[in-house]
Amino acid sequence: MSAQAFSPAERAAVYRAIAERRDMRHFSGGTVAPELLARLLEAAHQAPSVGLMQPWRFIRITAPALRVAIHGLVEAERRRTAEALNQRADEFMRLKVEGIRDCAELLVVALMDGRERHIFGRRTLPEMDLASLACAIQNLWLAARAEGLGLGWVSLFEPQALGELLGLPPSAKAQAVLCLGPVTEFYAEPMLAQQGWATPRPLQELLFENRWGETP
Repeated sequence: MSAQAFSPAERAAVYRAIAERRDMRHFSGGTVAPELLARLLEAAHQAPSVGLMQPWRFIRITAPALRVAIHGLVEAERRRTAEALNQRADEFMRLKVEGIRDCAELLVVALMDGRERHIFGRRTLPEMDLASLACAIQNLWLAARAEGLGLGWVSLFEPQALGELLGLPPSAKAQAVLCLGPVTEFYAEPMLAQQGWATPRPLQELLFENRWGETP
């Protein structure tokens, strides 16, 4: 055991947060105290980022009209997604895919403008800005779970339309709508697994050694 390791109780708490994190769709209203929201956002801001570019930008949605408009964009994309799914369209439409109207806090996360000037770590992998943003969202997700709050990542929207609605610069890009707030309970397993939409694959099917497809 490394001398830098956390205590057994602290390690258990970290692994519990990871194991019990869920992409939540059902919220029970309520509020998130300002100091708690600040703490969660600071946890997100502590995420690693390629070249220390910190590409994430958080927009807190407090205007009711904006929340309604964002819900409308998501609903429009939900229907377009159902059409693209063909045989599974009806099954998809029965899924609850967002909690925008019910969550205590609504956040939009966008990639910053001017990303092309950041070369360090992105010359061959420009998508590392998105990977960095995802790390920030994961930090927020885990911190929210530890605080007993649910978080759901909604990706059903047209980025340009959401960007125009929120006044994003042309080279910025809306990447996530995050629903955050109290929940009655957390799902025992991922909701899409509960609903029979998909079955999670075990790690051993996704782990290779030395070369693609070679199992340990």
